[in-house]
Amino acid sequence: MSAAAHHIALYNFGLHVAEHDDPVVAGFVRREPFNFEAARRADGYVGRSGYEGEPGPESWGRQVFPRFLNGSGRESGPSSLSLWRDIESLMAFSYSGVHAEALKNARRWNVVQTWPPLVLFWVEAGRRPDWAEGVARLEALADRGASAQAFTFKQSFDPHGAPYRINRDRVKRIATENMASQHDLLEVVKTLPA
Repeated sequence: MSAAAHHIALYNFGLHVAEHDDPVVAGFVRREPFNFEAARRADGYVGRSGYEGEPGPESWGRQVFPRFLNGSGRESGPSSLSLWRDIESLMAFSYSGVHAEALKNARRWNVVQTWPPLVLFWVEAGRRPDWAEGVARLEALADRGASAQAFTFKQSFDPHGAPYRINRDRVKRIATENMASQHDLLEVVKTLPA
């Protein structure tokens, strides 16, 4: 069981402060296709689930949502499910470039969460998790804290279940490489109103 035989999965979920078509969250909507394209170009990207009935990649199962949606008055919330080569490549994408620019504005678009915004977990290479698995892992993280089955960047594990120390120098190298492949996207995103 080696890291190369596994991919890191990311599931995230949030709630917007307004409906998806409300001008208050238009900045998020405008940036979403640029984020998907930046991910596609990023070193270490394996793939992502699409959304049923929408253009793009196929959905990895029926999209479901965590219990944190209950009582919100919403039927859905912004969420994603993706696979990456390793933790460092996912972290490099998440906290630099196009995606980092979107994160700077997230408080304008999303409610303050009382649950973890994301969960990481390992899957065997070649296996795609479905939405229900992502939801179950996020809820497990919220209920029991980080474990080898459901964790975060701050408290991560390797595919064998041992605590893992992220190689920050490698993250920086990958982020620098990614900037070259998404520079054109970042220039456009910087001009978009929040």
